[in-house]
Amino acid sequence: MSFLWLTMWSALRILSRNPMRTGLTMLGIVIGIAAVVAMVSLGQGATASVQAEIASLGTNVLIIVPGATTVTGVRGGLGSISTLMVDDAKDIERKVYGVRAVTYANRSILQVIRENKNWSTIVLGTTPEFPDIRNWSMAHGNFFTTTDMDSAAKVAVLGKTAAHNLFGEDEDVVGGEIRIRNVPLRVIGILEAKGQSITGQDQDDLVIVPFSTAERKVLGTKFLGTVGIIVVATRTRNDILAVVEDIKELLRSKHRLHSSEEDDFTIRTMEDIAKAIAGTSRTMMLMLLGIASISLIVGGIGIMNILLVSVTERTKEIGLRMAVGAKRRHILLQFLIEAIIMTVVGGVLGVLAGIAGARLLTVMVGWPTIISPQSIATAFMFSVAVGLFFGLYPANKASKLNPIEALHYE
Repeated sequence: MSFLWLTMWSALRILSRNPMRTGLTMLGIVIGIAAVVAMVSLGQGATASVQAEIASLGTNVLIIVPGATTVTGVRGGLGSISTLMVDDAKDIERKVYGVRAVTYANRSILQVIRENKNWSTIVLGTTPEFPDIRNWSMAHGNFFTTTDMDSAAKVAVLGKTAAHNLFGEDEDVVGGEIRIRNVPLRVIGILEAKGQSITGQDQDDLVIVPFSTAERKVLGTKFLGTVGIIVVATRTRNDILAVVEDIKELLRSKHRLHSSEEDDFTIRTMEDIAKAIAGTSRTMMLMLLGIASISLIVGGIGIMNILLVSVTERTKEIGLRMAVGAKRRHILLQFLIEAIIMTVVGGVLGVLAGIAGARLLTVMVGWPTIISPQSIATAFMFSVAVGLFFGLYPANKASKLNPIEALHYE
């Protein structure tokens, strides 16, 4: 044990002789480990963010949007023509077993005016079931009711961001009045803050009005009763597959689609969306990890080159040690420890730099990051493995030197 500590002490003294060279040699390891820690933290943060948002929407929720259509021989893309109607949503709620609630909506980006302030935001026309299906509670006031829907009442519910940009800090938002396309609307509630969506969009930047009000007075429509999206909540998560199939059968029948024709609608579940986004995030993370690994390999090659130079510079010293009784394994261990010390120190500095970089991404860009102890431990152990792998060849070369030739080396 005393020999090991003596070897480590000797390695530290040798490395400290030329701190500039030692520092530059470790730089590749520092950059590589920092990149690995930061990228893994970013990937895990993105995954957790997706899972949290899917949980907030509900795992038993599915979305129906207009699909690709063909009109007079010309094929339109997804959502190019609205093929969904209010009656479709009502029939889904009435006729499909396993459905708990249904809402539908149309949306547009419009200028909203409040006295001398104006704000461009999403105006969403939907039904009273919207907050229940979206798991979205009220911060102040109330959501509109079925009575408001039936009478096309001129009322609105604001998201936090829209409320902040239209009203002053000391103003009472609930009870205030806004105008959209010269239509006065009374604010009856403010939604709880939701934050950014999976795609980075601010979910709180919106104004919600009753669907009937949007259709007749605010958004307008070419054909009464058309909707841009239908959102369905099933009773349980296990009902989703059966509900999807029943909805497909119902809508194809209502839209009079021949068996040879494609669906003119698209059904997406929250799990499908989550898998797609998680897959994209995973691919990006693996690509970035690959780039970071290249930095580690380059750093390892740098360590091997410096140790080979060190073997040449210390040939006489190695010969002298062998002449006074040092064995081959002692010389091998000496150079391996030097390589491991450089990668361990570089690994520690890289982990600290990676954590700092991840925190900086969260603060400056707003990207969610999660610092995982497992990823730190893995990155650190990988740096040690790099030291062992790239230090083995120089150490082996040093241990195989002939003592007589080494002593006479100039």
